[in-house]
Amino acid sequence: MKIGFIGLGNMGAPMAANLVAAGHEVIGFDIAAHPDGIPMADHAADAAAGADMVITMLPSGSILRAVALQIMPVMAKGTVFLDCSTVDVDSARAVGVQAETAGIMALDAPVSGGIGGAAAGTLTFMVGGSDAAFAVAAPLFDVMGQKAVHCGPSGNGQAAKICNNMILGATMIATCEAFALADKLGLERQAMFDVVSTSSGYSWSMNAYCPAPGIGPASPADNDYKPGFAAELMLKDLRLSQQAAEGADADTPMGRMARDLYAQFVEGECRSGLDFSALLPWFARRGRM
Repeated sequence: MKIGFIGLGNMGAPMAANLVAAGHEVIGFDIAAHPDGIPMADHAADAAAGADMVITMLPSGSILRAVALQIMPVMAKGTVFLDCSTVDVDSARAVGVQAETAGIMALDAPVSGGIGGAAAGTLTFMVGGSDAAFAVAAPLFDVMGQKAVHCGPSGNGQAAKICNNMILGATMIATCEAFALADKLGLERQAMFDVVSTSSGYSWSMNAYCPAPGIGPASPADNDYKPGFAAELMLKDLRLSQQAAEGADADTPMGRMARDLYAQFVEGECRSGLDFSALLPWFARRGRM
């Protein structure tokens, strides 16, 4: 397949590299990054022209909308626009309508799995769009990831992503709070993990991504909280969840509090560039607020 890939940062570059390794012809475009092994176009439209599929991995809904305006006029009818960014639901649906009007098949397919999953080709894709478009993209999901879930019509991939990460943000906060409380009650962290990881407190945040160094499987906590999933990105997703909740008139008090706490952590009290599990040392230093 001939693929235009726009947005070759920390996530996009390894995803594109996996496509090249699988034998696909990839032409990239990025305003800053120029990864080795991927031919680069001078403009986004140049990467999209003549492509069977265009993949984007972009930082915001406004940038997605701007790129869509640049590339859709040069995309052939019946080709697929596969957006893997995490953006607001409204932008995803607006681009979907724009694509349909142009005779292009659009999918919103945000990912879970972080930089490690992008490099290893083990991402999970949450996909919104038509059955026909999903069928065309399925072989590429198999190259870039280990699972792709078709969540329904346009925008539902973004809806699934922000709902998932609202749960993740809240459970990581609770996990870090519990470890900090255990410390102050004199309960050893290993004992805490042994109990919670095999009882009703079980969660992905505890069992697979434990925020306590030296406890459970290896995680960013064991590498000075260098990010597998940066706290700044968690804050972005939590803000998207609350933007969507406001638009849908959905009551999400836990999600709202999680957003506010990560905002305090990221923007107020801690250095940037930490994993989202670095709330644990932050809580451990603090007294009751």
